[in-house]
Amino acid sequence: KQWYQRRVAITAGIQVKMKLGDVFPNETVTTTQGSLSIHDYFAEGWGIFFTHPADYTPVCTTELSMVEKMAPEFAKRNVKLIALSCNSVADHTGWSEDIKAYGKLDTVSFPIIEDPSRDLAVKFGMLDPDEKDAAGLPLTARAVFIVGPDKKLKLSILYPATTGRNFDELIRVIDSLQLTAYKKVATPANWQQGSECMVLPSVKGDEATKLFPGMRIEQVPSGKEYMRFAPQPE
Repeated sequence: KQWYQRRVAITAGIQVKMKLGDVFPNETVTTTQGSLSIHDYFAEGWGIFFTHPADYTPVCTTELSMVEKMAPEFAKRNVKLIALSCNSVADHTGWSEDIKAYGKLDTVSFPIIEDPSRDLAVKFGMLDPDEKDAAGLPLTARAVFIVGPDKKLKLSILYPATTGRNFDELIRVIDSLQLTAYKKVATPANWQQGSECMVLPSVKGDEATKLFPGMRIEQVPSGKEYMRFAPQPE
């Protein structure tokens, strides 16, 4: 009872604690692939850290199956994947067999972090106060953190435990983050790889025409020429 009261006190009013641009915590974690440091695991590339409410749950099983099927697409973009679920490595290992069977997969190639005490879930602020487990404690929400090569947080999304994630959208977001990290463009609503981008407002006059010779300006009633589109730069 005391443990329960202490945990409820800790988790009450939990919010995502990290802000965009913060250095992602370099935790040393125990996973299905052994002990590892998150920063060392991501190395010089990009990383996606995603969390799950629990092992042997239906939505999580569909998600991890889909992530494994899409692993080659993430690898092409130099993105490493790591998952967290609030169970032990032994549970993760057994659950992986169900994931493989459901998805008709040969392997689960990315590590799954154990967190049976929920210490990491609390630290990262990844709890859903509206969804409870059998003990009445908040379930871990479906958090997604995208980390850049500089180990800083580039994007975070927090889904409720009842809503599965769209991993095609994460591919689209990675493409946008990687493009806009190095080119002076932004990506408009519903942008897809290879489609038009928008020239950043900070790029003025001659620099804009030099960098984007194919730039077009969409006219708007205000007369302000800020709706500047250009082909996606190489």
